[in-house]
Amino acid sequence: METRLPFGWKPFNIDCYDGTTDLDEHVDLYVTQVNLYTNNDAILCRVFLTSLKGSALAWYTQLPAGSVDSFDTLVRRFTVQYATSRPHHIMFATLASLRQGDDKPLRTFMEHFASISVKIRNLNPEVALHVMLMTLKPGPFVDSLYW
Repeated sequence: METRLPFGWKPFNIDCYDGTTDLDEHVDLYVTQVNLYTNNDAILCRVFLTSLKGSALAWYTQLPAGSVDSFDTLVRRFTVQYATSRPHHIMFATLASLRQGDDKPLRTFMEHFASISVKIRNLNPEVALHVMLMTLKPGPFVDSLYW
């Protein structure tokens, strides 16, 4: 807490975390904002409390003195505390379970497939292409992709 803030430091214009929204998104946004000024670990820890409110701020202020030795430690403790606030992430299995069906036009299915695939973290494009081919109904379009 004794670490001085960089010259020209200004408060962030981000929504303060209250324990009810996506904690990963909050940490990413926070780190991005701080990194505009510095990547100093002590400053990341010191200023983190300014990005919190409500029960999250109360949690931070109740951390025992000396219990945080790095920003990674702080993020780990924060993540454990608010793990239940993580949104349900769409998994690869959701994509693999899609089927075009005889009544769904190709364009409609492809739009649906794309809207789901972009929500899957670290989806390998080759795997996505393979799954797409497996989920399309057989026909001239699929045949043209194989040849």
